[in-house]
Amino acid sequence: MTPSSVDEPATDTGGGLVRVRLGIAYDGTDLHGWARQPSQRTVQGDLELALATVLRHDVDLTVAGRTDAGVHATGQVAHLDLPAALWAQHEAKLLRRLRGVLPGDVAVTSAALAPAGFDARFAALARHYAYRLTDAVAGPPPLRRLDTVGWPRTLDVPAMRVAAALLLGQHDFAAFCRRREGATTIRVLQALDVVLDGDLVTVSASADAFCHSMVRSLVGALLAVGEGRRPPDWPAALLARTSRADEVPVAPAGGLTLLAVDYPPDDQLAARTEVTRARRDA
Repeated sequence: MTPSSVDEPATDTGGGLVRVRLGIAYDGTDLHGWARQPSQRTVQGDLELALATVLRHDVDLTVAGRTDAGVHATGQVAHLDLPAALWAQHEAKLLRRLRGVLPGDVAVTSAALAPAGFDARFAALARHYAYRLTDAVAGPPPLRRLDTVGWPRTLDVPAMRVAAALLLGQHDFAAFCRRREGATTIRVLQALDVVLDGDLVTVSASADAFCHSMVRSLVGALLAVGEGRRPPDWPAALLARTSRADEVPVAPAGGLTLLAVDYPPDDQLAARTEVTRARRDA
């Protein structure tokens, strides 16, 4: 694969490389997460193979946020760098051609020339997720069974809502993360809402970024509160931990969907990338 020019994100229309922003959606049920793996179907693997087939040029995707096995997306974002002439040749028909070679559970929903300074990962301001579940006796509606978890016990949604509010803000979320070497677990949790609509419970989470398994662990902690096994202040009390809390359950992957990724105005993209890179390096 050709390495992505992550340190030279500016669009070049003078015959060199240009950066292309992709919008991506997928049903993660049969996928082993985002990152390419040997002998496993992954989102990155399927997309890079499809792009290489259509473009006849190896590519390397940089994604806004890696998702775990079984997790879905409707608003994933990635970028790739291509020779300007190759992009001009394929731009008009790229989406249609990709549709013809991609499996049905992965789609590229948009492809456009990225503005100068754009980096799908480091320029992002926030990622937005939703976790869907139902405690209905009949389980989830058949047409939503792949993105909605059937929960076997009745949930106290008001208690979950109280617990969620106590987690907002900047904290070290180490207790809710599967640690990765060299990765920080300090995050700014911008929103964590629990909404009941009939028998559908939706947990919406927004943050500047999420560490590995953080959303599903937050949901798992809220579910422990909702079932009455833990008090509403229990999840927030775990923020004092400096390592993963084994007693925090990880909610099933199938209920989680990446909805959207936010970016600053075009003239602030480069500055945002520099700030994010510096923070991660620190």
